[in-house]
Amino acid sequence: MQTIGILGGMSWESTATYYRTINEAVRHRLGGLHSAAIILNSVDFAVIETLQQAGNWQQAGELLSSAAQSIEAAGADFLIIATNTMHKVAEQIEQNIQIPLLHIADATGAALRTENIQRVGLLGTAFTMEQAFYRQRLTDRYGIEVITPSPPDRQIVHDIIYQELCLGEISLASRQQYLRIIDDLTAQGAEGVILGCTEIGMLIRPSDTRARLFDTTHIHALQAVEKAIGNT
Repeated sequence: MQTIGILGGMSWESTATYYRTINEAVRHRLGGLHSAAIILNSVDFAVIETLQQAGNWQQAGELLSSAAQSIEAAGADFLIIATNTMHKVAEQIEQNIQIPLLHIADATGAALRTENIQRVGLLGTAFTMEQAFYRQRLTDRYGIEVITPSPPDRQIVHDIIYQELCLGEISLASRQQYLRIIDDLTAQGAEGVILGCTEIGMLIRPSDTRARLFDTTHIHALQAVEKAIGNT
């Protein structure tokens, strides 16, 4: 079994989901008392969030690159970044490590292609929904058209992530807002909806909607397991 490196803490709520999902999948695949070999560096999200808001992606990338290097030095065979938004600096991190990085958008794109999705809705932080680093990768590498909510709805999605989900707060009213936005994306022709922030799966479950949901946390975690244990 290969050792999975996790760059987490952004937020720790979703990192905990990664940890649980990976270990449950390994136990399911291998049985008995098996669990995943994991090296985790969980950063202080308050520091990263301040840099996000300031648009200081270079410094954020430097901090995360240093954390990634520590994971590599500890013996990880490959790395996952347990957040969608901070894949904004994925290339910067890759330039500073020697082990492979499993990109969350690639894991998601492969899952969408398997399901023959050609037009998909995207929910996430404002950075993920509005900037090109995530959407363009899905289009360029997987030929998938990505649509996002209206500007007011993007703000609603963003605020719920930072003001509630990252703090572990689950609100019925917020769930209803997200479901309304998902319905709007479906009405615009989305064949599925990406839960493109690693906390959103805490709020929205497949049983909540008829839309086809693609939870990036779950998809990314299972890809890590597949790489770690392969056909074992």
